[in-house]
This record gives sequence, structure tokens and C-alpha cells, in this order.
Amino acid sequence: MAKAAAIQYTAVGRRKTSTARVKLVPGTGKIFINDRQWDEYVTVPSMRAQVLLPLEATETSKKFDVAVNVTGGGPAGQAGAIRQGIARALLKAAPETKAALRSKGLLTRDSRMKERKKYGQPGARKRFQFSKR
Repeated sequence: MAKAAAIQYTAVGRRKTSTARVKLVPGTGKIFINDRQWDEYVTVPSMRAQVLLPLEATETSKKFDVAVNVTGGGPAGQAGAIRQGIARALLKAAPETKAALRSKGLLTRDSRMKERKKYGQPGARKRFQFSKR
């Protein structure tokens, strides 16, 4: 008989142009991002805190192993996407954590995107200099 698969919870988090696919498995608290140690991948202290926020808010940092595959965007967008992905996976794993996650705003998708450049001007909002003469 085949061995039963370990329980795993998956979720997707997005921010700006970044997408993070998160797998949560009961374990000891290891975090891997794109097959690298998370502290090696996320080097800015404020972004490290952002990645850990859902686990600390629900006090589950030592209960789950986290594997993340993140693509697109830059470091800030990727950190935000990872944060949302972990929060959504935790919600599937432990529905009783919803209040803690919701109160910190971790389940809400940040919809802010870069505004497109329009024709006839040098940027999204900036205009060429106007002269009457």
C-alpha cells in the first residue's frame, strides 16, 4: 500500500507584479524561498519582518515548514506576495486564526499597481513644459 501523502496547505499571494505560491506543511519552522534559505533570499530587515508577520501574528512559527516559489516584481513586491500567501495558507490550515490575520490586514490584497505612461507626456502624470509663446 502506498504511503499517505503528508498534509499540505497551498495558497497564492500577489502584490504589484509578484506572485508567490506557498506550501505549508506541519513541521519545525523551516522556510525556503525558491529553494534557498529564506534569510539568504530576503536580506532587508524590514522585509524579513514582513515575511514572518503572519506566522508571528498566529503564533505558529514553529509549527509549520514553509516552501515558497515566488516570481516577478522586485524585493518589496515579492515580500508582500509571500506575506499574503503565507497568511492565506495559514487560514486553510487553521481557520480559527482568521480574526488575528484579519486584524493585522494580512488577508487583504494590496491592489496598488504602477500607473501606465500615457501618450503625449513623458510619464504617467508628468507633463511636458508648457509655454504660451
